[in-house]
Amino acid sequence: MQTTWKGTISFGLVSIPVHLYSATKEHDVPLHQVHAKDGGRVRMKRYCEEEEKEVPYAEIAKGYESPDGRTVTLTDEDLADLPLPSKKIIDVLAFVDEGEIDPLMFSKAYYVGVADKAASKPYALLRDALVESGQIAVTKIALRSRESPAVLRVHDGTLVLQTCIWPDEVRPATGIAPEEDVTVRPQELRMARSLMETLSEDFDLEQLHDDYQQALQQVIEARLQGVEIPHEEEAGEAPDNVIDLMEALRSSLRRAKDAHPDRSPAGETDTEAEDTAAEPAEEPPPRRRAAAKKTTATRTTATRTTATKTTATRTTASKPSAATSKKSTTAKKSATAQKSATDKKSTSAKKSTAAKKSTATTTTRKPATPRKAS
Repeated sequence: MQTTWKGTISFGLVSIPVHLYSATKEHDVPLHQVHAKDGGRVRMKRYCEEEEKEVPYAEIAKGYESPDGRTVTLTDEDLADLPLPSKKIIDVLAFVDEGEIDPLMFSKAYYVGVADKAASKPYALLRDALVESGQIAVTKIALRSRESPAVLRVHDGTLVLQTCIWPDEVRPATGIAPEEDVTVRPQELRMARSLMETLSEDFDLEQLHDDYQQALQQVIEARLQGVEIPHEEEAGEAPDNVIDLMEALRSSLRRAKDAHPDRSPAGETDTEAEDTAAEPAEEPPPRRRAAAKKTTATRTTATRTTATKTTATRTTASKPSAATSKKSTTAKKSATAQKSATDKKSTSAKKSTAAKKSTATTTTRKPATPRKAS
């Protein structure tokens, strides 16, 4: 494997001499430009406007044109002598969780190999520390006349350096997502989750292949052999406006199950999936309405019970207690008894006065005169 870069990983005071190797490759079918009329090869020539002639690649340099029209020429030697600390050193700046780096920033990946046997132990130390902590190392590197942020992570027991773009090179996504408020119903969300689980079970990324490159190779072979180019049936156009989202989800789920009969959503049987699909698209499920009625009845009963308790409390508050009532009755009886005794005394006094008056009257009367004998 061809070496892409040579330098050193600086891990605190630990230095690890390493080489970088390109970790990915593209399998595009090599195509070049030709004249469509006669198939003649069209080549790009390096043409100098000042001398009006073609120049060899060895005489090519890089230039910059200033806003006032002046041109500055920069040779490979000038670019090689740039005062960059990251020119030959991969300086570890920090260790962060992998989720803190947005995958949108990732660029090209390189395998990191040791430059000599002395680097094996510090290499293994950094690798094992990253595995144990579950983190990645944030670094900077100058690679191919460009300084880039990068991360060091572990893949299959090997350190991988993944270059990144700078944070300010990520364009904002403002105005791309729908701005209006969209309400997703629970039935639709459950159906989408069922579809996701059905499609994801037993998925193997290694089974993916490039259909475009395969079809292109078939066309090239047909041209070379002078036979008719194979054509496949055109796929139907996808609808540009989904009117019934629930029906689209149901159809997608059925199609996924037909294509993969051995797959079924985890924790959900086929019957449960059909029941979920049979739910009405516009009306809420009956269970929810029943629950609402039950809740209303419960609230009404609770209100009535509270009202009854309140009435009882008021009644109890208005009635005197048993002890108070008993004391009041005793007081009334005592007052009645006292009044009765007073009345009796008054009656006796009246009778005594009347008797005395009667006796006095009898005493003052004159005695009767005795009749004379004849």
